[in-house]
Amino acid sequence: MFTDSHNHTVNYSPDAVATYKQMTDACKELGINRIAITEHYELDYPHRDDPLFNLFDIDSYVKEFPSWREYSSTINGPELLMGIEFGYQTHVASQIDEVASKYNFDVVLLSNHLFRNEDIYFSDSCYKIPAPLRHKEYVDTLAEMADKCSNYDIIAHYDYINRYSQDKDSTVLLSDCEKSFENLFEVIIKKEKALEINTRSIDKQIKKGSSLIMPDSEIIKKYVSMGGKLISLGSDSHSVDTLCIHFKETSEYLKSLGINEICYFKDRKIQLETI
Repeated sequence: MFTDSHNHTVNYSPDAVATYKQMTDACKELGINRIAITEHYELDYPHRDDPLFNLFDIDSYVKEFPSWREYSSTINGPELLMGIEFGYQTHVASQIDEVASKYNFDVVLLSNHLFRNEDIYFSDSCYKIPAPLRHKEYVDTLAEMADKCSNYDIIAHYDYINRYSQDKDSTVLLSDCEKSFENLFEVIIKKEKALEINTRSIDKQIKKGSSLIMPDSEIIKKYVSMGGKLISLGSDSHSVDTLCIHFKETSEYLKSLGINEICYFKDRKIQLETI
């Protein structure tokens, strides 16, 4: 079982439903040896009525986390990695780097949940725009995000823009915006950052009955052809039932594309796992 590098607990991510103890217990039951807890941190989140607008207390999180590890150790559970997921906006880039530098995280995720200042979870307005145009605009923002920020390890769910599309056969394709993906990959390869394959996105496609389940192979091939070597797996779990979901099928798919290693981060250092 590979390391799951993207997970949330209700202790510090208000959109999650499972406590750290429940996540840890579930990992032991499932035989998962290592997960990262990456709580949401959305600076200046535009949806002021949503709990994510209220930033969690990082000092408290960092102080409390050793007791989470101690609990896992007492039940012979998984290794817990302390992480965070920053939500990007252009004007908070420097704040993200500043906050990330203050704490000894194992892993820092950088993500974008917004499209034209609205979280895609709350608004379907983006789906009124032709797919290639919205995908280009979103990936352009990811490229900007990857460039403007430096203190991160993984670019999370590059396909979040498609997550709540009602079109079951909609997916993010390289052909939608190849140059935009090239710009993104050029930056993260130069900075030695990882590209996440988010298996919650895969699960969404399966539940929609899509014929396009796995990430577009051309995107992966483009990343590799440009010199990309760092790919992480994240289930983006907010509950125990999706921990490491579809990891086996996804790793087999990646291997079929010539990917032989998956990475995770510990003490902000790259660790490799053979597929």
